[in-house]
Amino acid sequence: MSLTIKELCVDLQKIRILKNINLEIRTGEFISLLGASGCGKTTLLKSIAGLLETQEGDIRIDDTSITNLAPEKRGTVIVFQDLRLFPHMTVEQNISFSMDLKKIPKKDKQARVGELLKVVQLEGFEKRKIQEMSGGQRQRVALARALAADPKILLLDEPFSSLDENLRCEMADLVRKLHHEMELTVVMVTHDKEEAMKVSDRIALMKAGEVLQYDKPERIFYHPESRAVADYMGQTNYILGKVENGRFVSRAVSFETQKAEGEYELMVRPSAITLTVDETERMYQIEEVMFEGETAEILLKYVDGKLTVWLLHRDWMKLGVKTGELVGIKIDERQGILFQK
Repeated sequence: MSLTIKELCVDLQKIRILKNINLEIRTGEFISLLGASGCGKTTLLKSIAGLLETQEGDIRIDDTSITNLAPEKRGTVIVFQDLRLFPHMTVEQNISFSMDLKKIPKKDKQARVGELLKVVQLEGFEKRKIQEMSGGQRQRVALARALAADPKILLLDEPFSSLDENLRCEMADLVRKLHHEMELTVVMVTHDKEEAMKVSDRIALMKAGEVLQYDKPERIFYHPESRAVADYMGQTNYILGKVENGRFVSRAVSFETQKAEGEYELMVRPSAITLTVDETERMYQIEEVMFEGETAEILLKYVDGKLTVWLLHRDWMKLGVKTGELVGIKIDERQGILFQK
């Protein structure tokens, strides 16, 4: 099922939280609502689910408006961060809850529970109490319970945030696998950009109740439309320069561009810069070197400010330089983005 959100506005306690949200989500897409705490992403998810009243705009599944429908009539199912499993029930009872409400025959219900437990890799756990299960297992039960309702749209509210890193990756892989196999349309809220990049077909990056950019993960990262998007998606360098006569010119790099003349900042990721030891180009002083696994992070100081560079440890060692010495740099301008001052 496709999901369309048009000009959506939501107020909470007379304060506008969501401001003219527009999103088109295709059938079978996995979309992440990404942003810092307070940006409005969970408010948007709850609005889709019908848990919050909307002031303006429209929400449609396929060609049918669900804006004024009760939550239970929308065909959406939401998995909350705290899971909200029933602690007094067994795994089987939790998963079959929505089927109990529909009065599905016991034999069919048991068969469906067995299928879902196999899907979430919890075969044989039917009679297990929720209190007896680990955090990762509870996540799987919550997911199976959501799938048991046969949702048109599956909504996930930071479902893995309470798990450790290994379990978080494992659950993200499972959800992505189920998304492909079951052709689910999924909308997930997260503040973890790496998680969003890994599982999403597209990302809606939000700030202050607005969508700053809605695009494929690689475009969000490599082609941000604003400094706010660039900064949220990872560490950045900004190099001040000017566009004159069809060229961007700065102390660090110069290249042809179609941009209008004026002052610009060139945004480049630390991974788009390499170091050289050419005697004619040494104008950047190595201020600090930090190591993280196979990567070296080098902080450079020069007349216009500072730059951060990421190199593989072996490439750093080949240079044969140390803190305090001067080096040159080369920038892959194809990975840079010009923002007008």
